[in-house]
Amino acid sequence: MRSWGPYLVLVAAMLWATDAPFRLHLTQGLSSNFIVLSEHLIDVLIVLPFLVLGYKALKGLSWKQWIAVAVIAVGGSALASVAFTQAFHYVNPSVAILLQKLQPLIAITLAWLLLKEPLAPKFWLWSGLALFGAYIISFPGFVPQLFPGEAFNPNVIGVALALVAAVLWGASTVLGKFVLATIDFKLMTALRFVGAFIFLLLLNTVQGTFPEAGSLTWTDALFIGIVAIASGVVSLFIYYKGLETTNASVATIAELGFPMAAIFVNWIFIPGSALSSMQFVGVALLLFAIWRLAAYNKEAAAPQPLI
Repeated sequence: MRSWGPYLVLVAAMLWATDAPFRLHLTQGLSSNFIVLSEHLIDVLIVLPFLVLGYKALKGLSWKQWIAVAVIAVGGSALASVAFTQAFHYVNPSVAILLQKLQPLIAITLAWLLLKEPLAPKFWLWSGLALFGAYIISFPGFVPQLFPGEAFNPNVIGVALALVAAVLWGASTVLGKFVLATIDFKLMTALRFVGAFIFLLLLNTVQGTFPEAGSLTWTDALFIGIVAIASGVVSLFIYYKGLETTNASVATIAELGFPMAAIFVNWIFIPGSALSSMQFVGVALLLFAIWRLAAYNKEAAAPQPLI
C-alpha cells in the first residue's frame, strides 16, 4: 500500500484545483470567510458520524497531537488561506506564487527535523525534478511572468504573509502524518473540519457576515455544495488515506498535483487561457518524478517521530 499512497495524495491535490470556477462565481457576491464557513458546515455534517463513532480513539491522542490537530485545523485550513489572500494586497501575484513554491522545502525540512524521515540522495534527485517541473508549470518562460499592470515590487508585509501561508501549509502535512500514527484517516478528516468550523464560526461572528445568508441564491448553494464535497471532504478523505502510508516528505511533492491540475482547470473554464508546450513538459517531469518517489516511498524506512 505504501507504493499507492503518493498517488492518492496526488489525486486529492488535483481535486483541490477543481473549485476555482465555482469560487470565481461565489466571490462576486459573498465574502470569502462566509463562503469557507458555509463549505465547512456541509463538511462537518458529513464527517460528524465518523467523529461520533471514533471518539474512543481520541483518548489515545497525546497533548502534542492535540496541538498538532489545532494547528492543522486553524492554521492549515483557515489562517493560511487568509494570509495568502491578504498577501495579494501587498505584493503582486507573481511574487506570492513564487514564494508559495517554498512550501515543499519547508515541509521536507520539518519532516526531517520533527519526524526524522530519511532523505536519501535519490529522494533529492526526484524531488528536485518534481520542483523544477512544478516551477515551469507555473512559469513556463522560466522567469516569473508579470500580470498586466504589475511591477515586481516585493513588500515586506506581503512577503511575510506569503511565507506564513507556506509554513502553515507545509507544517499541516507533517503534523497530519504525526497525528495519523494514532488515529485513522476518517477521524483525522473529521477533526480537521470540526476544528476549522469552530474557528471560522467565531471569525464570522466577529466580522458579522451572517446576514449574507439572506442573499444566497440556489446557484450559490449548489456551488458551495460542489466545492464542499469535491475539493473538501472527498479530497481530504483521499488525502489522509494516502498520507497514512506516505512519508510527509514525499506527500508534499505529490501535493504539487494542485498547480498541475489548476492550469488545466483554467484552460477549460477561463476564456483565453492557453497551455504552452513547456507546461506540458513540466507536467511530464512532475508525473515522472512522483512515479519514482512512489517507488522510493515503498522502500523508505518508517520514520521515528521526535515530537
